[in-house]
Amino acid sequence: MRALQPEIDLKDDIVNRPKHYTTTKFEVIEVLEEFFPDDPLLWQCGKYLLRCKHKGNQAEDLKKMVWYANRQIKKLEKGNK
Repeated sequence: MRALQPEIDLKDDIVNRPKHYTTTKFEVIEVLEEFFPDDPLLWQCGKYLLRCKHKGNQAEDLKKMVWYANRQIKKLEKGNK
């Protein structure tokens, strides 16, 4: 006998399609893949910026974005010396 799989309402699926990433016509993951395919620090900056008005704590997400941006800046400056 097969175990029954619960039906998932994709509109409210907090694992696969969380609302704070799907509130606009562009899904955040698609934007990040397009703009930052090989740069994890900029990916994080984009993630926190794009979701900051939709997740609940805008200041916290912006602080996280700045943290990743500062890390990227240090990496770039270190590489230019």
